[in-house]
Amino acid sequence: MTRPIKQAIRFFYPASLQGQMFILVFLVVFGALFVSGAIFTTFIGNLSKAEIGRRALDIGHTVAMMPMVHTVLKKGSDPKGELAQLAELVRKRTNAQFVVIADRGSRRFSHPDPEKIGKHFVGGDETAALDQGRAYVSEAVGTLGPSLRSIVPIFNERDTVIGFVSVGYLQTKVLETVKDHQREPATLIFMLFVVVLLGATGIARYVKKQTLGLEPREISSLYLERQAILESIRDGIIAVGEQQDIRLINPAALEFCGFDSDENIIGTSVDEVFGASDFKRLLQPHPRESFREVMVDGQALLLTTVPIKYQGRVQGMVASFRRLEDFHRLQAKLRQTQQFSEMLRVQAHEYSNKLHTLAGMLQMAAYQEALELVSRESSGLQSLIEFLNRAVPHPALAAIIMGKYNRALEMKVDFLLNPDSTMGQIPEAYDQDKLVSILGNLLDNALEAALKGRERPACIQLFMTDMGHDLIFEVEDSGPGVSIELQEKIFSKGFSSKKSKGLRGDIHGVGLYLVDRFLTDLNGQLTISTGDLGGALFTLSLPKHPERII
Repeated sequence: MTRPIKQAIRFFYPASLQGQMFILVFLVVFGALFVSGAIFTTFIGNLSKAEIGRRALDIGHTVAMMPMVHTVLKKGSDPKGELAQLAELVRKRTNAQFVVIADRGSRRFSHPDPEKIGKHFVGGDETAALDQGRAYVSEAVGTLGPSLRSIVPIFNERDTVIGFVSVGYLQTKVLETVKDHQREPATLIFMLFVVVLLGATGIARYVKKQTLGLEPREISSLYLERQAILESIRDGIIAVGEQQDIRLINPAALEFCGFDSDENIIGTSVDEVFGASDFKRLLQPHPRESFREVMVDGQALLLTTVPIKYQGRVQGMVASFRRLEDFHRLQAKLRQTQQFSEMLRVQAHEYSNKLHTLAGMLQMAAYQEALELVSRESSGLQSLIEFLNRAVPHPALAAIIMGKYNRALEMKVDFLLNPDSTMGQIPEAYDQDKLVSILGNLLDNALEAALKGRERPACIQLFMTDMGHDLIFEVEDSGPGVSIELQEKIFSKGFSSKKSKGLRGDIHGVGLYLVDRFLTDLNGQLTISTGDLGGALFTLSLPKHPERII
């Protein structure tokens, strides 16, 4: 393909949206102007020719009624040339190209060229006037060339045709007159054409602005990418327009709200779709909020609302939400992973110290002491593992206890596990993730509290039993305890022991909050009292078959 052809294609089919809009609007309006201009100018031309024809008829009727014309035609001769003089005077006064007066035999009595006077009329279009006595306008070729002329019969007193008058305008003069009349509309059409250019440019710029400067391919790509992203997001997303109509809803939101995945509710109003749901108030215009806990139709959600603004004006909002329980479950799993990794780190650190001690004893030739150290460490850890295998046949629960035991060794806190403990009758359907999270948070809390007890050696104790209908856990520490006025506050989200001196709480401000949430889900109870170690005693009671496990 040659370069000029490529340039022509690029000109008539530009890549940018603004260029395409300009070409499209220009072609449409230009086509309409061209067709309407052609029709209008043709109409003006026909009207001008008709007007010239009517003028020729009027002049012909006037000449045909003059007494001098009747007198000369009755005589049949005009030796003085009176009709020629009269016709020439009328021609000059009316700007006609010729005024011809002829008798019934088509013999001329007048003509602009004196040499043609007395000769027969040329054109052959006078027959209807002579035979039928009818006046009309015709186009014919005479001695002066193609012309537009009127043929008007001349009657005597008995209404007999005795001749005719022909008043004509040459076609070249007619075309000049028509063009003069068409020139003004053509000027107006040209002005409209300029307005079309300006309007097409303005429309193209406006459309470009409305699409935020994006090209059609970019818009289609963004739309396809948006659809793929919305389908892959597990959070529910609902976009509401300025008129409270639903502009977007992803599959996760459809599923949560109880709609079929193929159901189309785009464009319907919020009142119509969520009239009986708590979502109706949440989808009203809101300021920007992030991760707000709300209750919707009996379910706890984490809601984020973002207003849609364009040029400083709010044009709708986007609400994204997810079940709060999903975050808690994810957070619990993350905490478990952190706990397991912490356990491994602690074990590695502790055994590294033991290996260094053992190496030092061997270098000092203290072989008996080295043997006793190996035997003591092996038997102590082995006895704990055997006890957990026997009393706690649940890997996740046993692992969290083992991890906290090793962490206690690193923190120099004694970890006492009541030998009467047993936890082997946990139902298979029980939510062990929540149970492990609750126990892990309580043990972490106890370890932190034990380090704050300056009056007593740092120590914690765990007792658990599955006797009866409940699972019972007692976590005790040697810390400063929890005052009665603060026993409810420590379960609030964001509460931290670092914020209040000598106060038992979670170092991150969410541990005991999650404990309280999971207790509610498992229908459990937690009481706080003073234990035998001098610190706080947390007694946890969980039914083996809770009514609601989320």
